[in-house]
Amino acid sequence: MSAFIDARTVPDGTVLEPDLAIVGGGPAGISIALALANTPLRVVLLESGDMSFDPATQALYSGNKTGVKYLGLEASRMRFLGGSTNIWGGWSRPMDKIDFEERSWMPHSGWPFGLEALQPHYARAQTLCEAGPWLYEQAEHWSQSEMPTVPLGAGGVATRWFQFSKMRGSLLPTHFGERYADDLKKVRNLTTYLHANVTRLGLAFNGGQIERLDVATLSGRHFALKPKAVILAAGAVEIARLLLASNDVAPAGVGNANDVVGRYFADHPIPRDIGTLILFDGKLAPYYLNTQTTHGAILRAGLFPSEGYRRSKAMLDSSITIESKTLLDALGKTTVATTAAALGVDAGKATAFTLGGGCEVTPDPDCRITLDSARDALGMPRVKLQMKLSDSDLAHFRATLKELGRQLLAARAGMIRLNMKERGQWLTGLDWGNHHMGTARAHVDPKKGVVDANLQVHGVANLFVAGSAVYPTYGAVNPTLSIVAMALRLADHVKGLLK
Repeated sequence: MSAFIDARTVPDGTVLEPDLAIVGGGPAGISIALALANTPLRVVLLESGDMSFDPATQALYSGNKTGVKYLGLEASRMRFLGGSTNIWGGWSRPMDKIDFEERSWMPHSGWPFGLEALQPHYARAQTLCEAGPWLYEQAEHWSQSEMPTVPLGAGGVATRWFQFSKMRGSLLPTHFGERYADDLKKVRNLTTYLHANVTRLGLAFNGGQIERLDVATLSGRHFALKPKAVILAAGAVEIARLLLASNDVAPAGVGNANDVVGRYFADHPIPRDIGTLILFDGKLAPYYLNTQTTHGAILRAGLFPSEGYRRSKAMLDSSITIESKTLLDALGKTTVATTAAALGVDAGKATAFTLGGGCEVTPDPDCRITLDSARDALGMPRVKLQMKLSDSDLAHFRATLKELGRQLLAARAGMIRLNMKERGQWLTGLDWGNHHMGTARAHVDPKKGVVDANLQVHGVANLFVAGSAVYPTYGAVNPTLSIVAMALRLADHVKGLLK
């Protein structure tokens, strides 16, 4: 077993010449490195951090932000081996077919490949995420016999399922760095460097390929790589920064001839206490409120708009979660009693629950990452984030909540009180998924995207991007499972190119 190499021990001026350099040791980078094990390729994995949190390294993420209130950039990611899986919640779910489609009601939508491109890789991604056997909608079959789902009339919202990652022998989700460190050390054709920060993508004079990566450490060491190919897997913010800052040959930055790099930044808004769900009989299966372990998987149910509803009503995606029991005020109790009487049902055991959830957002080219004049400890320009959230996106979410309420009434099972109407109500206490997406989006047209269907940067023959930076649209589910599936797909492609 080979140990990881501390980049602070690499002599100044060293030049490494691997077949492939992977920049970033998060779930995408680690998955690619493991997928290329036992191939003839000589692979180097470059990770900025160590095996655990370090404040000086984490501070390299600091930047400025304007617009809608958002977490500090240094607080929403982790800069050590395993990346943001060091703080993720383990929520896992694949994307839907419609997520990849061009939608007339959603500007800038449409992926250059469909769900079928990821389907061969989801099973392996599920294994790497340690999310249990592939159940998801199959859970419907046993849930009805063990304890039924929330009764809903015909319509656009239905119960669907999340599965959860769980590291072996732990209650925590799988931290990719901790979980796969020993596996990475066993890969004979892989060398992993810790404390290794890529500070420049060195384009060839004609701009057609990457010739060199400049690497620096916080201790002052500098060395370089001359790889045959490069995969950027450092997260949507850092990838945009590195592409924009590497502007010595291409003045606008690598891959940015059409001013797309850094645009379309997105995250999933998570408003709190968005409504109150009342069930007239008070019966709610426990898998709505908490995770349940069954059939070898950890699952939790949510309420989602169907693909058919999204198409027919031109709606965005969302996920609605039932959070906890709550008490109704006097007006709420009167409203429930009046409604139940009108429906002819008994509400003597009516129980109320708070609702939460998250929603899809429309791609916005003005929600973006740019470079600041300030510099970090490595001399790299820091970033600026202009964060935006449109009223129409929130209106879509509210419409889906209303549809859920209509279906509950149609089933004579319950009702919903909506808590959010005005923008200020939505933004009060608004949280975010910390799912950074979109800054190096995929599109067949280089004027509309940074990478192509193979995740190759347009016009740069040997440069690829992994992770949710390539998302053209975002769905409403947590991205890690699909990030890993796309990384495995990219590993297969690069392996074919370099063999």
